[in-house]
Amino acid sequence: MMYALCDCNNFFVSCERVFRPDLEGKPIVVLSGNDGCVVSRSNEAKKLGIKMGEPWFEVKRRLGDEAIRREAKVTAFSSNFSLYGDLSSRVMSILAKHTPRLDQYSIDEAFLH
Repeated sequence: MMYALCDCNNFFVSCERVFRPDLEGKPIVVLSGNDGCVVSRSNEAKKLGIKMGEPWFEVKRRLGDEAIRREAKVTAFSSNFSLYGDLSSRVMSILAKHTPRLDQYSIDEAFLH
């Protein structure tokens, strides 16, 4: 038997970019509930040294509020779990059409048999 693991890259950021294609190639973060910590980062945000789970206030202090707005132009989104759940369902439904069995592991990962 052969297995495949499908894992969507930077899933929450990718979901936000569906509705904001103008942000392609720009640093984006998605924040946890109450906008406390970074829970998803674009590759561009990773290059700026923004860490997964890093408190947002520390990111702003380290990069500077002005840098976030003007130079680095980091766009931060509050989590939108209903959007992410909906897009996850759509992704899983497409994957399920191509395999006899799919085991969803998380919101953005599945094993295909």
